[in-house]
Amino acid sequence: MSQRKPFPSDLSDARWALIEPTLSAWRKARLDRRPTGQPAQVELRDVFNALLYVNRTGIPWKYLPHDFPNHGTVYAYYAAWRDERILAQLNYDLTGLARVKEGRKPEPTASVIDTQSVKTSTNMRLTSQVTDAAKKIVGRKRGIITDTLGLLLAVTVAASLSENAVGIQLLDQAKKTYPTISKIWDDTGFKNAVVEHGAKLGIGVEVVNRNPETRGFHVVKRRWVVERSIGWIMMHRRLARDYETLPGSSEVMIHIASIDNLAKRITDETTPTWRGTY
Repeated sequence: MSQRKPFPSDLSDARWALIEPTLSAWRKARLDRRPTGQPAQVELRDVFNALLYVNRTGIPWKYLPHDFPNHGTVYAYYAAWRDERILAQLNYDLTGLARVKEGRKPEPTASVIDTQSVKTSTNMRLTSQVTDAAKKIVGRKRGIITDTLGLLLAVTVAASLSENAVGIQLLDQAKKTYPTISKIWDDTGFKNAVVEHGAKLGIGVEVVNRNPETRGFHVVKRRWVVERSIGWIMMHRRLARDYETLPGSSEVMIHIASIDNLAKRITDETTPTWRGTY
């Protein structure tokens, strides 16, 4: 790591020890495929710290401080890790470690699903966004599945999919990554198509209804877990609105936020809260 004054978003040595093996193995495999005879020009830790800085502060790529590698170099690594699903796999690996730390098995059996409509930036193509008439939001729909601890298991971002289509995509993704999943709780936004698709995959999908006799906000059984996870995601300003051109890039930004929180959770470091946020 280069010698400079650290930013609040920088990795500690303990967190970098969790992430470094995956990124170093990726770099070695890439150099073996395309040997150049030249050593790498940037340190992977500096690149990942730059990604955390963008993710946490929400700045455009070109505004990346000069303390980090050139923004074009950082984006090139980011795009490669996105396309090769390196960050997604790292997220899943850390999820297993975090579960073991909590006394659970690495592979979850139960989970919770939810979606969120989020506004897009003003420079987004019209074909990359859709109007959510119910919530009066022009943007994209995020869908996530978490385990019962609130740890991310699957994520999808789409511009034109219905709640059911998002749910079916998430079920397929979660079952492929975690074959042990056999139970999912959802809300009434997901219809029979999701329940039936879950049954085909061997997953029991249970709809959790709100108490019709309770007015205003109240904690809903099981569902509060995934809603808290969405709150964790929104702590990262790059995700307060969808600024990404590609839905796949939006998904990776969610993975980066999750990796940040997971690494802190595993190493017993402080995770972000709404109190004292700046």
